[in-house]
Amino acid sequence: MGILIRGGRVVDAAAQIDKIADVYLDDGVIQKVGEKLEAKDKDDKIIDAKGLVVMPGLVDLHVHFRDPGQTEKEDIETGSHAAARGGVTTVVAMPNTTPVIDSPDRANYVKNKAAQVSAIHVLQAGAMTKGELGEELSDIAGMAAAGVPVLSEDGKSVMKASLCKQAMEEAVKAGLPIFDHCEDMSLRGNGCMNEDENAKRLGLPGICNSTEDTIAARDSLLAIETGAKLHLCHCSTKGVAIMMKMLKAEGIENVTAEVCPHHFILTSDDIERDDPNYKMNPPLRTRKDVDALIEGLKEGYIQVISTDHAPHTQKDKTGSMRTAAFGIVGIETSFALSYTALVETGILTLSQLVEKMSYNPAKILHLDKKGSLAPGMDADVVVIDPEAEYVIDPKEFVSKGKNTPFGGKKVKGKVMATVCGGKIVYEAE
Repeated sequence: MGILIRGGRVVDAAAQIDKIADVYLDDGVIQKVGEKLEAKDKDDKIIDAKGLVVMPGLVDLHVHFRDPGQTEKEDIETGSHAAARGGVTTVVAMPNTTPVIDSPDRANYVKNKAAQVSAIHVLQAGAMTKGELGEELSDIAGMAAAGVPVLSEDGKSVMKASLCKQAMEEAVKAGLPIFDHCEDMSLRGNGCMNEDENAKRLGLPGICNSTEDTIAARDSLLAIETGAKLHLCHCSTKGVAIMMKMLKAEGIENVTAEVCPHHFILTSDDIERDDPNYKMNPPLRTRKDVDALIEGLKEGYIQVISTDHAPHTQKDKTGSMRTAAFGIVGIETSFALSYTALVETGILTLSQLVEKMSYNPAKILHLDKKGSLAPGMDADVVVIDPEAEYVIDPKEFVSKGKNTPFGGKKVKGKVMATVCGGKIVYEAE
C-alpha cells in the first residue's frame, strides 16, 4: 500500500526545500515530491496535510530503552512506540543496560527483538569497555561486524585516558564514531544538581561545570590526535560550547556535539524545591550556559538536538534529589519543546530545526537514506501541526516513564502522523 501525503508544507533541510507539495511513498521508499501527485492504487492511504508540515522522520542519537534487564522502566516496544508518538523514526539506544551491551551476542539480542516488536528503527550502541567498568576494551571489532553503529560508555566516562585513546584507535579501525558522556567522576562526587546558589538554597550537593568540561576537552584532544569521530553527548555548559566554537574555527570536523531540550530551556533557577523530576545528568545549569548552548545551535557549531530519554519507575524518582535516579523522559516532547523554544521565538528557522533533529544526526550515523525527503530515500516521514497548542501531560505518555519537569507546560507543534519504513506507526486521535 502506498501513502500519498497531500498539500503539506514540505520542509527538507538536506534538499533545501520549504514549499507546499505532495509526497508519495511506496515500497518503503519516497517515490516523488511534487504538485498534484496522484495515488497509484485505489488502496493507497491518503493523508490530508493541508496546513500541516511534512518533514523527514526525526533521528534521536541518544535514548535509553532499558532493554535488557531494566524493562520495568522501559522496553524496546514501549520505547519505540513512544518515539513514534514524538515523530522519531530512528534512535540510538545506549548500552548501559543489564547486562551491558558489550558483545556481538548482546547487540544481536536488541537487534532481533527490535525486528519483532519495534515501531521504528532501533540502533544499538556498543560499550567501549567490558561491563562499562573502564578496565578492558570490549569486543569492538566483533560488535562492528554485528552491525553496531556507534560506541559509547554512556552513563559514565572512560576515566583512564590511555584506555580511552585505545578505544578511539579501535573505533577508527572499525569505522565507528564514539558517543561521549563527559563526566569526571572524581569531580562529581555525590552532587545531584548544578553547583550554584540554588544548590546552596536547597541544601543540596552540587556538580561543577568542570566535571563535564575537563573530559570534553580531554576527549576532543584525543579525537584530534587519533582521527576518531567523536560526538559529545548532552552538552550542558558554556565551556563546552566555547570548545565547539573553537574547533569549528580551526576547521576540525571530526568532533560534533548535541544538546537536549531541557538543557536549552531550563536552568537551575527553575528548581524551586527538592524535586527529583529536575534531577538529570548533566544537571540543569545557569542562564549563561543556556545562552551559550542556544548560540551554538544558532551558529551551527552545536549540530544536533537529541533527548537523552531516560525513563525511570515512580519509585526511582520519589523522595529527594540526593537519592533519586538521574534522568528524565523526552522522546515524546522533544519536537514540540524545541519548536516552541527555538522556532516560535525566531532563534532557528523550521528548516534549521529539521537539520538538527533529522539531517545532521543521520549524517553523523552515515545513514545515507535517512534525514531527507528526496526521492529514493527511506520512507520515514513525520507530519506536524505547527499551530496546534497543547499542554504536556505525563499521564498521556506511551513511555513507561512519566518522569519529566515539563508536565503542565504549554507547547506548540503537535505530531499528527509518523510513517516509518513506509508504514504508518502513529496517528494522533
